[in-house]
Amino acid sequence: MKVEGRIADIYRVLFEAPPSTKSVMLELWRDTHAEYLTNGLRHLGPGFHVLDANRPWLCYWMVHGLALLDETLDDDLENDIVDFLSRCQDKQGGYGGGPGQLPHLATTYAAVNTLVTIGSERALSSIKRDNLYKFMLQMKDKSGAFRMHNGGEIDVRACYTAISVASLVNILDADLAKGVGNYIASCQTYEGGIAGEPYAEAHGGYTFCGLAAMVLLNEVEKLDLPSLIDWVAFRQGVECGFQGRTNKLVDGCYSFWQGAAIALAQKLMTIVDKQSKPSYSSKLSSVGDACGTSSSGLASEKSSSLDYAKFGFDFVKQSNQTGPLFHNIALQQYILLCTQVLEGGLRDKPGKNRDHYHSCYCLSGLSVSQYCAMTDSDSCPLPQHMLGPYSNLLEPIHPLYNVVLDKYDEAHDFFRENDQTFTVTDS
Repeated sequence: MKVEGRIADIYRVLFEAPPSTKSVMLELWRDTHAEYLTNGLRHLGPGFHVLDANRPWLCYWMVHGLALLDETLDDDLENDIVDFLSRCQDKQGGYGGGPGQLPHLATTYAAVNTLVTIGSERALSSIKRDNLYKFMLQMKDKSGAFRMHNGGEIDVRACYTAISVASLVNILDADLAKGVGNYIASCQTYEGGIAGEPYAEAHGGYTFCGLAAMVLLNEVEKLDLPSLIDWVAFRQGVECGFQGRTNKLVDGCYSFWQGAAIALAQKLMTIVDKQSKPSYSSKLSSVGDACGTSSSGLASEKSSSLDYAKFGFDFVKQSNQTGPLFHNIALQQYILLCTQVLEGGLRDKPGKNRDHYHSCYCLSGLSVSQYCAMTDSDSCPLPQHMLGPYSNLLEPIHPLYNVVLDKYDEAHDFFRENDQTFTVTDS
């Protein structure tokens, strides 16, 4: 009630303000956000020592946030980041949270996304794909899922970070893909969302991770998409932002986790319509007992012939099959009015402090909400798709990986042109 009251006061000021004041209130404070993120890349205070095992994440949150704002880094700073992440790269493959730390799938995802966002040949070629592939095979569990690190937890986040990175750098193959879809399907709950592991609670972050991974695996039909869409859509509350779980508080970071998940679903409506037919329910119920059929209609035992790199590339080129499945203007209103901090940076909700994590994911969610209503005939979002002045427009992202779309395209071409041959053995 306290959160709703604070947000209601903010909206009341907006609705009662004259037009000139409204335009100022609905402005994205680009310069102050860029300054906050750039300063964080150059220097962090001693209080950040608690994030010593998350330093690639700090790089990603700031570099990606700046890319969304169409801000460029100077060459020296880019080179410093590439050099630092190279020291985080383990000799046996994968990236740790800092130099000399244990390689971990989450920080590997953050490091690779950062290097892709920087996008220089030096950055992309610094990724040792052969060792990275070996590391991922070592993290694969007999269940088909991945564990985060040697001896670490097995969950949907580990599956997504592994599949996302492997797809992004073009090393995803049948051995890495085998069994992952079945594991993720087993984590979908009675509510419709996806939990971190079987029999746990549906969660916005895991729902995005699970759905995105299934798209990249071409196995999205193993999920009950109509119930997933229902669950995500109902997480947008009266505050206009998204909550991460049922009956929890609104949080700005779920502007991306939930917003991107439902934006992905807008390109899957053909499958949703098919699953909505009563005759389809028996097929979904048997997913846990067999490998099933991928969304392309190919049996999973033929997956060794699939070109996994094409799924992420082709998916983003598809047009939306429906309009926004959430209130995208209302979400922009929440981000602009309730998460921006005057000194720069974005936050969880009114009353919270700014931080680099929420700056990254609030901006990512704002980008998703601006572009999710576009059709094939639109070259960029129309005024009715946006809230506030046109200067609010951010760069579009690839919603499966959460990297700026132009940077994804460059990386996709680079890794295709500099492809390596990986020996795939039949299991």
